[in-house]
Amino acid sequence: MEIMLTGEGGPEMLQVTSGDGPQPGKGEVRVRVLASGVSFAEVQMLRRRYPMQPRFPFVPGYDLVGEVSAVGAGVTGVRVGQRVAAMTRTGAWRTHVVVPARSVVPVPAELDSGVAAAVVMNGVTAYQLVHDVARVRPGQTVLVHGASGGVGTLLVQLAVRAGARVLGTASESKHDLVRSLGAEPIDYRAGSVPAAVRALAPGGVAAVFDHVGGQSLPDSYSVLADNGILINYGSASTLRDDGHWLKPYFGTIRRLGTWWLARLLGRARGRRATFYYVKSGAAFTTALTEIFKLVEAGTITPSIAKRLPLTEASTALRLLVEGKTSGKIVLDA
Repeated sequence: MEIMLTGEGGPEMLQVTSGDGPQPGKGEVRVRVLASGVSFAEVQMLRRRYPMQPRFPFVPGYDLVGEVSAVGAGVTGVRVGQRVAAMTRTGAWRTHVVVPARSVVPVPAELDSGVAAAVVMNGVTAYQLVHDVARVRPGQTVLVHGASGGVGTLLVQLAVRAGARVLGTASESKHDLVRSLGAEPIDYRAGSVPAAVRALAPGGVAAVFDHVGGQSLPDSYSVLADNGILINYGSASTLRDDGHWLKPYFGTIRRLGTWWLARLLGRARGRRATFYYVKSGAAFTTALTEIFKLVEAGTITPSIAKRLPLTEASTALRLLVEGKTSGKIVLDA
């Protein structure tokens, strides 16, 4: 079984079909999917707004946790029956998936598959943003946009764990969740976010984690303290754009380039701005392994909004489109 995205539109464009993954080739493993995540990337794919998405029709699904059911020639270090996680970007919303053996990460035996799936892409993103890109230190103040979301809730927890004071934007109905994670909530619908940030942190913030992009970036940059960093790791605002999917990114590149030049010329007070995207490889494996340890130990807890059967993927996407959930939606295969 697989979930096929048949064309541009809404969640109704998803169809349950009888297709299945092939047998593994050289260097590959076949995984029986146990759980997979639902992300904003799939919402963008519905509208044909996600960078370099496949042509319709295709099977979405950014990440998965499953059990290895077959291994291809030349595969070592991965065995049949082993539970693993992988980031696929697309293709995870089916009962069996074939992935490169080098891309799978072992899942601890005591960790629930759905909980593990909630931190594959989201957890690595948050971990790398906090520790590798921003390098958050004790005593700093940081701003997390979308603090009630799948990545945002993990960003808040990891930044708090690193010793930072965290400000987090969210709609008012989600402020209790943001507070429970250790952050100070800001209602992004109740006026100027930069003004609210400056009221709480007059000297600015050491880092801003911005998943919105577009017109949000100048506001985020404006609240940076000296030597602060703005990290743009998403493009949620592109859902409101028309035309070619690349068009909004030209504006982002132009802004980042302008700020880079200002810093080079000594006119930026040491502030910098960068773009981040999660990618597979050794660093991904290291970060996910560490995230699994933190979750297993109860040090951080992924916020799971809802768990639904894979066959209800359209319902999951509809909930995400409507913005009525907090945290991650997980599909159980």
